[in-house]
Amino acid sequence: MARPTARIRVLELGILAGLVLVIGRAAQLQLVEGRRWAAQAREQRTVTEVLRARRGTLYDRHGGALALTQEFYRVGVAPNELREPSRAARAVAVALGLPAGRVRQDIRTRRWVYYGGPYSALQVDSIRQLRGVYAEGTYLRNYPARELARGYIGAVRDSGAGASGLELALDSLLTGVPGEAVMLRTPGGRRLDSPSRVRREPVPGNDVVLTLDGELQEIAEFGLDETIAAFDAEGGDVVILDPFSGEILAVASRQREPAGRITSRPTAFTDPFQPGSTAKLFTAAALLELGLVDSTDTVDPEGGVWLQPVSDTRTRRVEDDHPLHQPLTLEQAIVASSNIAMAKFAERLSFTQHYEALRSFGFGSPTGVEFPSETRGRLRLPHDWDAYSQTSLAMGYEFTVTPVQLAVAYAAIANGGVIVAPTLVREVRAPGGEVLYRHRPEPVRRALSEETAARLRRYLTGVVGDPGGTGSRARLERDTIAGKTGTARRMERGKEGYVASFAAIYPVRDPQLVMVVKVDGPKGQIYGGLVAAPLTKSIVTRAMASRRVALDRSRLAGTGRAAGGDDPARRERRAARPPVVAVAWPPVEDTTRREPAEVPSVEGLGLREAVRTLHREGFHVAVQGSGRVLRTSPGAGTHARPGSTVSVYARGAGP
Repeated sequence: MARPTARIRVLELGILAGLVLVIGRAAQLQLVEGRRWAAQAREQRTVTEVLRARRGTLYDRHGGALALTQEFYRVGVAPNELREPSRAARAVAVALGLPAGRVRQDIRTRRWVYYGGPYSALQVDSIRQLRGVYAEGTYLRNYPARELARGYIGAVRDSGAGASGLELALDSLLTGVPGEAVMLRTPGGRRLDSPSRVRREPVPGNDVVLTLDGELQEIAEFGLDETIAAFDAEGGDVVILDPFSGEILAVASRQREPAGRITSRPTAFTDPFQPGSTAKLFTAAALLELGLVDSTDTVDPEGGVWLQPVSDTRTRRVEDDHPLHQPLTLEQAIVASSNIAMAKFAERLSFTQHYEALRSFGFGSPTGVEFPSETRGRLRLPHDWDAYSQTSLAMGYEFTVTPVQLAVAYAAIANGGVIVAPTLVREVRAPGGEVLYRHRPEPVRRALSEETAARLRRYLTGVVGDPGGTGSRARLERDTIAGKTGTARRMERGKEGYVASFAAIYPVRDPQLVMVVKVDGPKGQIYGGLVAAPLTKSIVTRAMASRRVALDRSRLAGTGRAAGGDDPARRERRAARPPVVAVAWPPVEDTTRREPAEVPSVEGLGLREAVRTLHREGFHVAVQGSGRVLRTSPGAGTHARPGSTVSVYARGAGP
């Protein structure tokens, strides 16, 4: 009897030990490791998905969409979940525009069928409620205007972030805030909507209204394409801007690849060139501003060939394409585009005066336009110039500019002497339509006086209107275009070529447009007056024929009057414009006071106000940093001679 009892006891103890182990393990799983195992189960059953935010839209100034984000769908089918496979196959085929036989075959032979599309919401609407059919939404960037301004609009990456052009430059504005959702995951790995799917809704990006005029952009691109084809050119650029607001209304670029294909890289901002005779006007501006030339001064054009003495033993041969024999005034030199006359007039400038005049128009520094990789061009410091530099610069060589830099400089001549910062952004709007930012003109500095600007506009009018002017091919029958031709020789890959250009103001009496046209490597004709000037005329003529181009036609009445003329209506419009606040460049030195002056306190002021304050006291200014002024050197209260340099250190400056 004892032996069975002992066996029962042992069995009971074993069962009890097993129960203790089971209860202990259960306690361990539930109480000690419960959270870890629950989290692992959730990870296996659900997945957190980032919900992409809709990227903001890029509009032209009239509200036409240039780049927008649309929601599309990709469709998946789980055949084993379909209630009526044949009917579902027909519905999917019709909705997605696929062959019915292919869809039936896919459903019969595969465990999961995926149709990447992308398909529109309208296409998937009729099938998304079918059991076993899953529609996954995605955003895709679309460019409704096709290739219009694409080199400048840019593109986005697969991730939706900006990759190039304005898509990249404005990425922080266009990109919204992603949301977050929880998806259920089947054992096969498919994702299903969860009832409590969205944890955080995505916030769409801001919309940006560009300054571009879609109609004028199309006219500029079409005209440039025509000219490149007509002259078998290597490429070219067109920049059109409003001289008072700085808004870029159109910017077109074309390049011919070695294989002959035409591409549209944004060379108007990134590829500098030697401006040739279009730069003669800036040498003339320096001479007039400094009072080194008056209306009666003349120089001898030497019959088209001049051996310029550059040292006791060396001369430089300067030639005019069209020999002249009568003495020329500065105005006549500009109208006839005489290299010899401009070289002789330029000798009246010191190296520093010539350099500061070019710098005052913005050459050698970026314009600050909202575009990635804008280049600053090249303008050497005066101490790097040699005996040939003065003549070369007067003819538009030995320095490089971008088309947009040249347009900004000519805009100063059009608007009365003020450099205005160019812009491609007119407005920024929140997803709900609220205007977060609206462009206001940003004067940078005064480059020349209103009187000098008016005088230069008269010179430019002669270039187009006078019988001997080089820009007569840009002349209109009724309205007045003022402009300057340019023809620059260049060497590329060991071959000689030319750049033909034309810088124009339209209309001259009350300017609304400043235009720079550049054509690279034209064949047959090389001169700006024969290649670029007709293109300018063509663009203006077509713009006038279009009722959608942003031109104030009420201001065009009477534009055939003399250049620089004024009337009460024009004075009223000018008075209504935002006040111009700009600092002189170079700083105006007070020549009547040479004794040391006290350096004023500018700590805490904004940079522009601080610079103006120091300039008024006759000091030159060197700026380091940005924002509010922290200190100056020499410090406030110390004495320094007028004309000396005061260093201004603002937030962000180095030690």
